[in-house]
Amino acid sequence: MIGAILFGLFGIQLIIGVPIAVALGVATMVCMLVMGVPVAVVAQRIFTGLDSTSIMAIPFFVLAGNLMSGGGISRRLVDFVNSIVGKVQGGMAYAMVAACAFFAALSGSAPATVVAIGSMLYPQIVRLGYPKKRLAGLLAVSGGLGPIIPPSIIMVVYGTITNCSISDMFTAGLVAGAMITVVLATLAIHYSYKEHWPKDEGSIDLKVFLKSAFKALPAAFLPVLILGGIYSGIQTPTESAATAVIYSFLVGMFIYREIKPADLYAIIVDSAKSSAMVLFILGTSTAFSWLFTFSGISRALTTSIVALNLTPMLYCFVVAIILLIFGTFLEGAATCILLVPVLWPIAQQLGINVIHFGMIVSISNVIGTMTPPVAVNLFAASSVTGLKMEQIAKGEMPFLIGFTLVFFIIVFVPWFSTFFLS
Repeated sequence: MIGAILFGLFGIQLIIGVPIAVALGVATMVCMLVMGVPVAVVAQRIFTGLDSTSIMAIPFFVLAGNLMSGGGISRRLVDFVNSIVGKVQGGMAYAMVAACAFFAALSGSAPATVVAIGSMLYPQIVRLGYPKKRLAGLLAVSGGLGPIIPPSIIMVVYGTITNCSISDMFTAGLVAGAMITVVLATLAIHYSYKEHWPKDEGSIDLKVFLKSAFKALPAAFLPVLILGGIYSGIQTPTESAATAVIYSFLVGMFIYREIKPADLYAIIVDSAKSSAMVLFILGTSTAFSWLFTFSGISRALTTSIVALNLTPMLYCFVVAIILLIFGTFLEGAATCILLVPVLWPIAQQLGINVIHFGMIVSISNVIGTMTPPVAVNLFAASSVTGLKMEQIAKGEMPFLIGFTLVFFIIVFVPWFSTFFLS
C-alpha cells in the first residue's frame, strides 16, 4: 500500500512536470503522514544526507568546471590537440573526441563538455565542410565522456551512497573512458572515409605545434593536479576539487587573463544554481530512500528478486536495462540517488563487486543524457549547433551504438572495471 502511494505519487508528479527534488520530497511527506511518522523526520533525513565531506566535492567540481570554461583552459587544450591531428583525413573530428576526453578530465559534466568543446570546435568544423548532423551527433556522444573520465559527480554520489572508494571508482572510470574514446575515434575514422570528410592541406606545422603546446602547458597540468592528488593519497577527492577551483581561478585570471573580476559573480551564481539542483535532489532522495527502507518495501523487493535465483551476471544485465530506462527521463545523479539504495543491497548479497556495479550505474546514466525525452546532451548540442534535436539524434546513432556496446562489454566482463584494483 505504502509502496503504491510512494511511487504512484512520485510518478504522477513527474508526468505533470514537477521538479524531481520536489516530487521526491512531497511523495515522502505524504507517505509519512499516512504512516503516522512525524514530518520533521524529512528535514532530519535531508540534513543527514548532505552531512558528508565527500558531497562537498560536487559544488567544488561544478565551480572548477565553470572557471575552466570561462578562463580559456579548455580552448588551449583544443588548440593543442588540433595542431597534432588537424592535417589528417577527418582530423578535426578526432580533435573533437580527444578534446572532449581532455575536458572530461576537468569538468565531470556531460552537458558542460558538449557546450565548452562544441562552442569552440563545431563552427570551425562546419566551415571546413564537415557534415553538420554527423558532427553534432559525435559531439553529443563524446560529451558523455564527462561523467565517466574522472573527476565525476555521479561517481562521487555513488561512492557516498555505497561507502566505496571514490578513488577506485575514478580508476575504473579511466579505463572505461579510454575504451569509449577509442571506439568513438574508430567510428569517426570510418565515417571520415565513407563520407569523404575534408582535411587541412599541407603537413604538420612544427611552429604551430610548439606554440600551442607552450600555451596549453598550464591547462595540461590541471588534470595532473586533480588526479595525481587523489591517486597519490595526498588529497581526498573533495580537497582535490577545492584545489582545482583555486588553480583554475589563478590560471584563468593571471596567466590566460580571460577571467575578469566582473565575470566572477556570474560564474559563482551559475555554479551555485547547478550545485543546488544536485544537492536538493540528493537531500530529498535520502529521505525517500530512508522511507523506502523503513516501510519494508526495500526488504520485500530484495526478497522477491533474490527468490528469482538470478545469477550475478543476469542481475547485472537486468539492472543495466532498468537504469537505461530510468535514464531516458531522469537526470543521472537523480537516477543514482533513487535506485542505488534499492539495487545495491541485492547486488551485495549476490557478491557483485561494488566498483563493477558502480561503473554499470555511472555509464548507464550517461547514456540517458543522449536519449530522449531528457537527453540533456542533445539539448546542449542543439544550443551550440542550431540544429533540431531530432537531426542530432539521427546523426549520433552510430556513435551511440558504439558507446552502448562498450557499456554492455563492461556489464558482462567485470574484469574491465576491477583489473587495476586487484
